[in-house]
Amino acid sequence: MGTRRSKVRRSTKTSSTRPPAEGGESRLPAAETLPAVKAQPLPPEDGPRSAEPPAVHPRYAVRLDEDKIDPDVQKVVRRLVRHGYEAYLVGGCVRDLLLGGKPKDFDVATSARPEQVRDLFRNSRVIGRRFRLVHVLFGGGKVIEVATFRRNPHEESEEDAADPRPHDSTHLLIRSDNVFGEAHEDATRRDFTINALFYDLEASQILDWTGGLADVERRVVNTIGEPTVRFREDPVRILRALKFAGRLDLGIAPQVYDAIVACRSALELAARPRISEEILRLMRGGQARRTIFLAWETGVLDVLLPELAALLYDSFGSEGSPGDRVFRLLEYADNRIAEERPLDDAVLWTLLLLEPLKEAMDGARDRGAASAELLEPIIERLAVPRRFADAMRRIVAVLPRLVSGKVGRFARTELFELALDVAEADLYARGASTDIVASMRNLTDPAARPGPGPRHRGPARALAPAGRPRPTPRH
Repeated sequence: MGTRRSKVRRSTKTSSTRPPAEGGESRLPAAETLPAVKAQPLPPEDGPRSAEPPAVHPRYAVRLDEDKIDPDVQKVVRRLVRHGYEAYLVGGCVRDLLLGGKPKDFDVATSARPEQVRDLFRNSRVIGRRFRLVHVLFGGGKVIEVATFRRNPHEESEEDAADPRPHDSTHLLIRSDNVFGEAHEDATRRDFTINALFYDLEASQILDWTGGLADVERRVVNTIGEPTVRFREDPVRILRALKFAGRLDLGIAPQVYDAIVACRSALELAARPRISEEILRLMRGGQARRTIFLAWETGVLDVLLPELAALLYDSFGSEGSPGDRVFRLLEYADNRIAEERPLDDAVLWTLLLLEPLKEAMDGARDRGAASAELLEPIIERLAVPRRFADAMRRIVAVLPRLVSGKVGRFARTELFELALDVAEADLYARGASTDIVASMRNLTDPAARPGPGPRHRGPARALAPAGRPRPTPRH
């Protein structure tokens, strides 16, 4: 492993996260600044139903753009309210609307129990065994999730919150979270303040028991309660904090940043499939480049993917180095998502690990064995599905032929289109022309062919660059 930097940088920004690169100003792009939220506090109608008063005023007058709120979601909320239940939009959809975005998913929280929700909506079903939810079904496969208010299954003492000892991590892990509660209890059991905002659709008011509105205005990721305790309860929250900071271009509160660094080893205690899925969410989010940089900067990458972290320590910062190419590959993935041409999960895993795989296979007599030797510990550590690992091995093995324009029999396999995406990303990362990949796409796309013709079954041949006719062979 290369020389480790003596100290992980602590982010003190509250307006945006721009991770510094080695030797100075970060080269990672920042998202456009969105307008701040303007909220006016209102007196509470009945006051919070809690044994202790909330730290902040719960209701604020904020009118969100209802054109961005799914009309079926509005129907669900309003029907619950008409029948005497509390019902609010909650979580990420409220956060995204406040930040000026358009949510992809909407969640509803209500005081109604699952059976009561089921009785109100014939087009619904109760799901879950550990904690029951209701899925309200609409046309086109649309599903609106309705959850009953929950509360924290246990509360930490002041001594627990102040004790940073790593050997005490296991007793804080949440094993059960299936206790019904009230609205303010449901808010305070969530992970981050920006995800604990409730929107009253009828009154056009935000309910805020955790200070989330202030953090939205400051554009900062902050935990509810002491961050070390929150990350020890559920270490996957570390990845979620990085995801929100990267995808939404938010800063990380200094105490949260320090807790991420201090608690990163707790990720080893988390369920491996959850870690694997959260990494994929980072890659699918459209800001993989910024988020993976944050994971490296905080040392989280050392725990999850030390193979990738070691490569970055060794070579990041040199123009055209493997470390620089890692972030160019992630930039390619981000560009594809921005173009609404998302990549397959197998391709995302391959792009994340491509440079370590190429380094492991470089000069090896048995390239397949070399790639397997690198991937096996990762598969075990992160529970990467075997289908993805097998796809990575096959794609990386054929990659040198593809980037040189040789198609061969691999063009008839189910992985060919995925391999073309990886080849295009590899050429992009190296600053080379991707025309050769466009030629191969045209060759395999029936719509792009001038007419029917016999399928070539001879030996692989190199493709001419795009835009140039293939020379007529002489016989």
